[in-house]
Amino acid sequence: MPSKEPPRRRVPGPARPRGGARPVGGARPTARPTGHPAGRPRQGSRAPRRIQLGSPRPRLRLVSLGLTLVMLVFVVRLLQVQAVDASAYAAKADKNRFLHHTIAAERGEITDRSGVPLATSDDAYDITADPSMFTPKASKAPDAPEQAAALLAPILGADPTEMVKKLKAPKSRYTVLARRQTPQVWNQISDLKGVLAQKASKDALSGRPAVNVLAGVLQEPTTKRVYPNGDLAAGILGFVNASGHGGGGVESMLDKQLAGADGEVTYTQSGGRRVPTGSSREKPAVPGSDVELTIDRDIQWEAQRAISEQVKKSKADRGYVMVQNTRTGEVLAMANAPGFDPNDLSQASSAAMGNAALQDAYEPGSTSKVMSMSAVIEEKKATPLTHVVVPNRLHRGDRLFHDDIDHPTWNLTLNGVLAKSSNIGTIEASGHLGDTQPEANKVLYKYLTKFGIGRPTGLGYPGETQGLLAKPQDWSTSQQYTIPFGQGLSLSAMQAASVYSTIANGGVRIAPTLIRGTRGPDGRFTPAPAPKKTRVVSDSTAKTVSTMLESVVGDQEGTGTAAKIPGYRVAGKTGTANRVDPKLGVYKGYTASFAGFAPADNPQITVYCAIQNPTSGAYFGGSICGPIYKKVMEFSLKTLQVPPTGSKPVRLPVTF
Repeated sequence: MPSKEPPRRRVPGPARPRGGARPVGGARPTARPTGHPAGRPRQGSRAPRRIQLGSPRPRLRLVSLGLTLVMLVFVVRLLQVQAVDASAYAAKADKNRFLHHTIAAERGEITDRSGVPLATSDDAYDITADPSMFTPKASKAPDAPEQAAALLAPILGADPTEMVKKLKAPKSRYTVLARRQTPQVWNQISDLKGVLAQKASKDALSGRPAVNVLAGVLQEPTTKRVYPNGDLAAGILGFVNASGHGGGGVESMLDKQLAGADGEVTYTQSGGRRVPTGSSREKPAVPGSDVELTIDRDIQWEAQRAISEQVKKSKADRGYVMVQNTRTGEVLAMANAPGFDPNDLSQASSAAMGNAALQDAYEPGSTSKVMSMSAVIEEKKATPLTHVVVPNRLHRGDRLFHDDIDHPTWNLTLNGVLAKSSNIGTIEASGHLGDTQPEANKVLYKYLTKFGIGRPTGLGYPGETQGLLAKPQDWSTSQQYTIPFGQGLSLSAMQAASVYSTIANGGVRIAPTLIRGTRGPDGRFTPAPAPKKTRVVSDSTAKTVSTMLESVVGDQEGTGTAAKIPGYRVAGKTGTANRVDPKLGVYKGYTASFAGFAPADNPQITVYCAIQNPTSGAYFGGSICGPIYKKVMEFSLKTLQVPPTGSKPVRLPVTF
């Protein structure tokens, strides 16, 4: 029997990891097990796994879709920002990037007739702030507005509470803390900002919060109105208010010409400071025009000094002095007492501010008689030599009239009635202006209005009064007899002076002027329009009345002898009127006045003085205003170099 072959022993092969993975190290087996065909697994054993990779296309599609959606959102937002809302975002960017500041125009000067400055402008600063820089986030201090206000208020003289409100202004990039501060004030603030900036730098280096609560305080160059002569001519000039506009006087009357036109600058900013290399746009300011007044500074000074001294001495409420060129109507001086200093309005009383010489309306008294006498002579109802019997008392209507002094029956000429300032004589003379009293009233009214009473003077001054003169049919029983001697009507000091300038100018009224002209930024001078001229009485009547007025000053029986000026012929008239108290509305106290011109035979200058409610010493016009007239007239004649005429006055009789 053939012998059986022993079974073949299985030799194990190299270990193979599960799942068909290669041995560690990645080495392939070098031999296969014997007894099996190559590449065919042994019968009964599990076939090795095959690894099949998934398709990447779904994932790529998902990622692409996500990226597409994200890009679409960006594109839509970009279109919204750059196309739909572009202007809005540009405006916001400009608001944060650019600052707009006004360039204040330089206000024009006001000078006297010789070019001497009466009002000018100096460099100043508006102290401003950017409230957005005072927020806790921007300033790194929770109470930055309070700290800044505590530092600035003593320097600016401001209320800290109000300043805190300004610095906390919501959604604001600009606020004004104080206007028109001197360079010295800004230097103090600038130095303080420097100290705080150094401290902030040190804190930053040491790791502490860098806080500078004044970083948002800025300045804008501007100008401040200055009146180099203090209170001189303050009533004429007025003042400039906190907003930079005229608050009274010529400053208000010609504010548009004086102010010019503000400019504007827009520049790139960062942190409240201008970026030197940034873009900017600038519209330059146009300076205001200079205004030349008719006022003579020296005559104004003398008039103001004289009236101020007398008002103080008489313990009066107030007083005024007017000086006018009789040939041109130009006002050479317009003085008020008491006055005020426009450089420091905080110290000015409301009663003293304004221009009382133009704004007060009062009953003039006997200085008004010159108009009644002019009407009587112009209407040829009497001459200077006409006899007028003046009793001690005169009964008219419902009243008994008298003169300022008791006297026996006077036998006066019409010239004497004016020289002795007789109320009774004036009533009798003016009564002849018509066949009946109502007719006489109408004639007198015609002349009063031609002299400018109850009418604007023509100056165009703000707040100027035109006086009070009722229609003749409305005159009361007493008014038709008191108006001829200056009670029952009212006027201003300017109107009173204009009456005498009219007589001095040969009966032609020239509307008073206060402005000679303006000089624009180009240096060209534009004269003021020629004043209006009105014939009031004839030249012969004016000369006759002028001669009568000389008797008031030159005759020993006249009431104005205190106004005599050696070497000059002087025409003038006194006035002492019952005064209406403006508070009580009843007669209380007196208005003392004196008006006149010189030289009487070649008139050049008119001077008018009035003092309201003198309570110490004399109260008669000849006593307290006559000396003022003399001082101011003498000074004016010398200043303007008006020589005496050398002629002898014509002496008209006072009595018969």
